[in-house]
Amino acid sequence: MTTFGTLGIAASGMTVDRKWLDAVSDNLANIDTARSTSQPAYEAKYIVASEMSGGGVQVAGAVTSGNATGRVVYEPDNPLADAQGNVRYPDVDMSSQMVQLIMAQRGYQANAAVVDRAKDAYESALKIGQNL
Repeated sequence: MTTFGTLGIAASGMTVDRKWLDAVSDNLANIDTARSTSQPAYEAKYIVASEMSGGGVQVAGAVTSGNATGRVVYEPDNPLADAQGNVRYPDVDMSSQMVQLIMAQRGYQANAAVVDRAKDAYESALKIGQNL
């Protein structure tokens, strides 16, 4: 590990957490997105993280999870409604997305705290050399 390895590891964690927050934000923003029954419903996005060989983590990709069928709801006044008056909504659970949001936010905060502590330690080490 390099001298500043702690910063690199924490920064990589912050990057993954930010992507995770972006995915959850997309999921929450599309929770009420109506589509016609001839189109698939919005599917929730999830971030896949993997270990980096030098330490830290990276985004390995994003996967969709859910049912493209979604929830079919009777809304005859909706302009996207089919002949039977049905529209398709995503099958995204708001409570589970809020839990994901809190976990990603706490992970980001923890990694930011590590960056702050490492910065303080490196500054203290530099001050030791100045007093000689």
